Order: sequence, then C-alpha cells, then structure tokens
Amino acid sequence: MYKDELKTFIIVAETKSFTKASEILFISSTAIMKQMNKLENDLNMKLLARTNHGISLTKEGEKIYKEAKYIIEYSNKIINSIQKERKKEYIINIGTSLTCSCKPIMILWSKKAKDHPEFKTKIISFDKNHTQTLLTLKSEETKLDFIVSACDSKNWLKKVNFYKLGETSYSIAVPINHKLANKNLITFHDLNKESVMTITEGDSPISNKLYQAIKENCPNTTIINCPFFYDIDVFNTAHENGYLLVMLNTWKDIHPAFKTIPLDFKDKISYGIIYARKPNNKVKEFLNIITEKKGN
Repeated sequence: MYKDELKTFIIVAETKSFTKASEILFISSTAIMKQMNKLENDLNMKLLARTNHGISLTKEGEKIYKEAKYIIEYSNKIINSIQKERKKEYIINIGTSLTCSCKPIMILWSKKAKDHPEFKTKIISFDKNHTQTLLTLKSEETKLDFIVSACDSKNWLKKVNFYKLGETSYSIAVPINHKLANKNLITFHDLNKESVMTITEGDSPISNKLYQAIKENCPNTTIINCPFFYDIDVFNTAHENGYLLVMLNTWKDIHPAFKTIPLDFKDKISYGIIYARKPNNKVKEFLNIITEKKGN
C-alpha cells in the first residue's frame, strides 16, 4: 500500500546515514542511494541534504518524514484488520426437525461453502422445541439462525422474515395396509367415512381452506385435530389408530408405516427459509451467499 522507498527513507532519516541504514535493511548503501534518488525524482522534490558531515532532512524531507510514518502505520493497521477478519469464523446454526428438514439450505450451501471458509454450519434439532422456535428467531442473538418450513401463517410472517424457495402440494399419509394404499391419487370422496387427522384451525389460509373442503365434501368423515407442528408422536398416533393423515408432499417417507399419496387439492403452500425479523450481519451475509442476493 506504500512504496518500499518510503520505508527506506524513514530509516535513512532516523540514522542520518546511508551506511547505517544499509546495516539495518541488509542491502548495500549504493542500493539505498538509488532508492532515495528514485523517491526524490518521483516526488519531484529534494528530501535529503547530503554533506561531508552526513545526511540531514530538507524542509520538504521533514514534512514527508512525519507523514510517511503515519502512512505506514495506518496502512499496516488496515492490512492487519483485514487479515484478522479473514481468520474469523462465523457459526451458522441451522434448525432441523422431522417436518422442517434443513436439507434445502444445506443443498444451497454445498454449492457455496468452498468459496466461503469463514462460515461454518451447525445443525441443531428442535423437534421437541417447536413452540419456542419463534422466540429463538426474534432476537439478534438467536439460538437458531435459520429453519426451513412451509409457511403462510399471518402471525408468523409478522414476526419473522421468510425467503420463499418454492411451493409444495398436500398429500395423505395412508397406512400401508389400508384399502386406499394402492391408489395413486386421493380424492375428497375417498376420505368420506374415514378418520382423518389434520390441522382444524389456525391463521394459515391454505390449511383453513383445506379443512373447510374436507368438512364440506366429506360429511361422514371423522376429523381428528392435529397440532400445528407435526412430530413423530402425530405419525405414531395415526399409525396406532389406522387414521389417515393430512400432510405435505415434502414430508413423504417420514414414517415407514405410511404411503404418501397426493391429495386432489389444487392449492399449494409456500415453503422457504425462515430467519429473524431483525437479523444480525452474519445471518444477512450467509443468506445473501446461498441465495446469490446482492446487498442486504
């Protein structure tokens, strides 16, 4: 960031001797004189007064000497700061659960990780902590930086940021020994007279629409309420009782006792990356990297 001649000039100015400067810098006094001549020519000013009694600084030399020390010190400070920054490691905590797999983020990150060694990812399970998820994402010092989830919840979208990755369809998890297990598509008519587990109320417009469609088209269907977040207990309850389970197509193959069959329901729900409403810089930068966004 500065010329080598400038550093040599400082040594000459402080030792007042080409010979002493050569001993410090381990180069010949002739090489030092050439550097000083070049510096004076480049600056178009006389910096050194050469006499039989030694070397002294001209008025211009005095000014350059004072400023040169500052320039070198400031330049080294910048370089050291950048080098320290390069050595920093940022840990990105990515949540994963049975129905909120982190796989989509990890696929995106696998394409970028090589070029960004400063970021390290840590996968954290939150299957047993779904109710606290929003709390961990709301503050700057989050326990989880990202989760991937289907989401059209009005309440959630007021409290977190959502980066859409795509859309997913609804399916029915059918016990493998059930009479409907051989079908390629489940219709509302097929659900009639069955026991169906689903989310029955909430602030998700798509889920509410599906629930109303089941009620209207399947008057003899028994509806069993599910929690907003499915966990393994939900699947086990459905399996133990022979229930059909409304689920998303992205959740297929979660439980080996079920076959996932598409539901004849046209509406889809968005899924994507959920992160804090006021993310810190490392979260914003990581998201920019994996989504190839420019700026914040």
